[in-house]
Amino acid sequence: MKEQAWGLARYAAICQANGLVPIVEPEVLMDGPHDIEYCAKVSEHVFATVVKALHDNGVFLEGALLKPNMILPGSDSKNKTTPHEIASYTVRTLKRTIPASISGIMFLSGGQTEEEATINLDAINKITGSPWPLSFSYGRALQASCIESWSGKPENVKKAQEVLLQRAKANSEAQLGKYAGGAGGASANVSLFEKDYKY
Repeated sequence: MKEQAWGLARYAAICQANGLVPIVEPEVLMDGPHDIEYCAKVSEHVFATVVKALHDNGVFLEGALLKPNMILPGSDSKNKTTPHEIASYTVRTLKRTIPASISGIMFLSGGQTEEEATINLDAINKITGSPWPLSFSYGRALQASCIESWSGKPENVKKAQEVLLQRAKANSEAQLGKYAGGAGGASANVSLFEKDYKY
């Protein structure tokens, strides 16, 4: 973990030395049967280790973005949680470990469905008092339905664009805490979790 944190911090310092804003991604995967409390405990340790490495490498925190996981129970957990619980644990974990000087928190979706990622982001933004903008930097949870709608066929481009715009609008509303839910219908509730996901 320390080696990974050091690598993220070196990357951030190199980015800043070359005039770029680094997006630092300390992801804790959701694989396993653990509960949300355990995810919070591990994530606190990981986030704190990354922040120390950023300090040790002289990273200008005001010129960096953080792309962490939300605090979720494991993929095989029997204990299900509400969006409010996920939001509460996520904000608490960030407040315990991340300096207010970080310029923004851009969550990754981490295997959640498109709708789960949006609803949880909305719940996070309904909690007041966060010192950072809390937004999104989703991959699969922003584009899965769009890619499926497109299917590589030119005749599907317009439909795929509409699907992408609908999902982007939903996440834009969620980062304001104003998402009403339901964007994308059934396709937005398809599991995007990949066991043992490797980059």
